[in-house]
Amino acid sequence: MPNTSYRINVNNESTQSARKSDIGGRGKGKKIRYARHRRQIRGHIYGISSGDIRRLARRGGVKRISGLIYDEARQVLRIFLESILKDSVLYAEHAKRKTVLALDVLYALKRRGKVLYGFEAK
Repeated sequence: MPNTSYRINVNNESTQSARKSDIGGRGKGKKIRYARHRRQIRGHIYGISSGDIRRLARRGGVKRISGLIYDEARQVLRIFLESILKDSVLYAEHAKRKTVLALDVLYALKRRGKVLYGFEAK
């Protein structure tokens, strides 16, 4: 006598409704395909690509760039931006505003000694 085993559904749900949850919003007609390359989760600072850093270096007159410079430049940029943003948030809080304006950033840059021209108060 052959061994026949049957699948017992404990929750009284049809197998079709269980399959719908497996689709996951892809629709009924599309097949499940797996990505060849998974995106690595990294910090937001990696939104500054190596090409961006290379273009900034070219504007500064750099001819050749070492591979280790990119991470170092990202860290320096992060520290600089954090300090500017802290100061600009302080300016906005002092004015009892929740919105940071462009003038707050200008004043923070001026406090650090980096004057930016072209943005005036209206």
